[in-house]
Amino acid sequence: MDFDLSEEQTLIKDSVSKLLKGEYDFEKRERHRAAPLGFSEEIWQSFAELGLTALPFTEDDGGLGGGPVEMMIAMEAFGRALVVEPYLASVVLAGGALRHAASAEQRAEILPGVASGETRLALALFERQTRHDPALIAMRATKDGEGYRLDGEKSLVLHGDSAHGFVVAARMAGSPGDTGGLGLFHVPADTEGLGRRGYATQDGMRAAEVQFSSVRVTADDVLGDPEGAYPVILRVIDEAIAALCAEAVGSMERMVELTTAFLKERKQFGMPIGGFQALQHRAAEMYMALEQARSMMMFAAMSAEEPDAVARRAAISAAKVQIGRSGRFIGQSAVQLHGGVGVTMEYEIAHHFKRQTMIDLAFGDADHHLALLGESGGLEAA
Repeated sequence: MDFDLSEEQTLIKDSVSKLLKGEYDFEKRERHRAAPLGFSEEIWQSFAELGLTALPFTEDDGGLGGGPVEMMIAMEAFGRALVVEPYLASVVLAGGALRHAASAEQRAEILPGVASGETRLALALFERQTRHDPALIAMRATKDGEGYRLDGEKSLVLHGDSAHGFVVAARMAGSPGDTGGLGLFHVPADTEGLGRRGYATQDGMRAAEVQFSSVRVTADDVLGDPEGAYPVILRVIDEAIAALCAEAVGSMERMVELTTAFLKERKQFGMPIGGFQALQHRAAEMYMALEQARSMMMFAAMSAEEPDAVARRAAISAAKVQIGRSGRFIGQSAVQLHGGVGVTMEYEIAHHFKRQTMIDLAFGDADHHLALLGESGGLEAA
């Protein structure tokens, strides 16, 4: 199997790496976080100018027609730099829901704005009781004349405080726990009855609690089957996990790089601490964990477009298990080898470790996905 990047993929990698190297060192990232929106609008526009916001969308929808490998390249670079812009929220999550559920007319109306970076969307999916299972969604969508009325609350909506609109999952029929009866709706952020409360998350990102009180949407705002969105939701989650795996590997790579440099520079008893064999062994173990994670990142990217939902979910779960375990081991080792400075917010390692922890928890941690993998009989059975 050929793992070499094509000429176009290499160009994407070089372009995004060059941009982030010049505009996204640790100090600049902290300034971006302190901006009113929690990220830099100038950097977001630079992403759009490079075509990154258009990457996964077809040319008919105003995009570049990239696939999971191209997304992997971009997300890995974002992980190294600890990017705080709403790429996952708008392009991967909300954009993915539109790609898979919206009609051609809806995509033509909404996606060009997302692809150009002018429109930022957020996926309002999970609620306080759902944990990692979207079948437990309780928010109701009630038929109201020619349209629908949405009532309920959504929790931890990534970058929901600055989104121009939402893709909302709500229940048309059935009870929480049923996989049927779920629909997806496009709701502009300025719709009457919609309220939101934004806040910073532990890893430097932004999220919001979003309330829907008799929010009216039209039939044209329904994305696909109003009672058959569950398979689409699972597919979007799988693609998001594949993207997060790539981001995690980029972050792990940076932690290994920083730790190796620290071991060479920090001196104890008149010599660099990297000369102590025990620390060399730990650094080698960090590198092995990184390469194990990298191989599963590639596996997740190659499996993200698998049409068989069972096989796709097994592959994605297997990748999430390894990514979670490698991220925790590398993060803990990096902090331990750095000593006290490794847990200070003035140093980059601590921020990477926080982001690794949040990535592990997103859409189910390693233990959750290990249980899913066991229930399915493992990769071979899937």
